[in-house]
Amino acid sequence: MTSPTTSIPDDDVAAVRSALLRYRIMAWVVGILLVVLVLVGLPLKYIWGDGRVVTWTGMPHGWLYMVLLITAYDLGRRVNWSIKWFLAIMAAGTVPFLSFVAEHFATKDVRAKLRASTA
Repeated sequence: MTSPTTSIPDDDVAAVRSALLRYRIMAWVVGILLVVLVLVGLPLKYIWGDGRVVTWTGMPHGWLYMVLLITAYDLGRRVNWSIKWFLAIMAAGTVPFLSFVAEHFATKDVRAKLRASTA
C-alpha cells in the first residue's frame, strides 16, 4: 500500500512535516470519534435507547472527517500521492480502527520520502 518513494525538494521539507502533523492529528481525532461512535454510541442508542453519545460524537465526526480529507489532500499534493492512495485514505476514515492503520502507512511513506530528500 505504499507509494513510490520520491524525494522532496529541500525548501518543501518543513511544509511537508507540518502537513504530516496536521494529517496525523486529524486521523487520530476522527478515528477516536468513530470508534466511540460505533462501539459506545450505537449500542447505547439501539440497545438502551440513549442517543446522547451518537449526537455528541456523530456530528463532530462528520465535520472533522471533512477536515481530515482536506489535510490528507494537502499532504498528498505535497508528496505526490496517487489518486488510488488518496482514495484509500478517504475510505479509511469511514471504517473503525482503519484510520489508525492508514495513518501509520501514510506516516511511514512520508517519512521515507523525507529521508530520501535529506540523503
